[in-house]
Amino acid sequence: MTEGALMARVTASVGAIDRGDWDRLAGSDNPFVSHDFLTALEDSGSVGPGTGWDPAPIVLEDAGGMLLGALPSYAKGHSQGEYVFDHAWADAWHRAGGSYYPKLQIAAPFTPATGPRVLTNHAAYGVPLLRAAEQLCTSNNFSSAHATFIEPGQLEIFKEAGWLLRNDIQFHWANRDYRTFDDFLAALASRKRKAIRKERAAAAQGVTFRHLVGREITEAHWDAFWMFYQDTGSRKWGAPYLTREAFTLLGERMRDRILLMLAYDGDMPIAGALNFIGGSALYGRYWGCREERPFLHFELCYYQAIDAAIARGLSRVEAGAQGPHKLARGYEPVKTWSAHWIADPGFRAAVSDYLERERRGVASDQMFLGERTPFRKV
Repeated sequence: MTEGALMARVTASVGAIDRGDWDRLAGSDNPFVSHDFLTALEDSGSVGPGTGWDPAPIVLEDAGGMLLGALPSYAKGHSQGEYVFDHAWADAWHRAGGSYYPKLQIAAPFTPATGPRVLTNHAAYGVPLLRAAEQLCTSNNFSSAHATFIEPGQLEIFKEAGWLLRNDIQFHWANRDYRTFDDFLAALASRKRKAIRKERAAAAQGVTFRHLVGREITEAHWDAFWMFYQDTGSRKWGAPYLTREAFTLLGERMRDRILLMLAYDGDMPIAGALNFIGGSALYGRYWGCREERPFLHFELCYYQAIDAAIARGLSRVEAGAQGPHKLARGYEPVKTWSAHWIADPGFRAAVSDYLERERRGVASDQMFLGERTPFRKV
């Protein structure tokens, strides 16, 4: 697509784009749109042929070939690994005689974490990038394009382009200038504070915890975590999304942005939680264990993450998708956003009507949950 002096094109992979050029647009705050993260998925075979996630990054360049903007986009043959569920839309479109797949997904694969989806240093290039995504869909008979877990500051770009907005709820922990975990507990109602202390004490029975970063993480640690991840993946998704090689490559390329928390019984690791360190947030991504222990999941994924965020001065913890059980652990309901372009006008109208009704339900849920946080009522 050419628009004035601008040209948009699709490249074969993020790896085909210069690392410095990509990261200049992606910024340093969010680890999941970095060149290192996205190419680790490509090079490990976690995305690409046979996965239903075929890299199709769209780039915007000037007449001299300078990269002005990019979309981390994928041609999708299914709706797995997205965490914004459109299976009902796919079913409705198929019953109407249409083909919902392939579609275009603008996202960090397998990652329900808020972040930029339009990578550019100039807001004026946002809409041209989205127009290029629409043209890609039209030219290739894709039913739709979807951008998921958009950071709120970019919503205006999608509104200006006329995409349909959808919101849902996640549970994030907010750091209100706490210096210690006890400072956080002091903000809670007495009954909730006591319950968390009991959970932490129970989880620590016979267990020690280690926080590993950088070169402290060895292949032996990744082997142990791979076993944990496979167990969780097989129970949740039927098959893990990431390959074993993905963890090695992530450890090599992003070692300073990874925090691996392991629980040990003696010298044996029995559970683990993988976190990514952003500029302002800690992102909990994967968890698994080799044996169930009372409250060990809550300790590793939620309380240890709070400890780590406080120690690093980070403003929040994003602990992944879903999970109302996080509410009692001090994680609060916040809105997450996605945007959708539908090619067929009639199908678009039906989806728009559905989203209007869904938004009212989500707003009601957020209000209900917000009134049930464990914090002391003032």
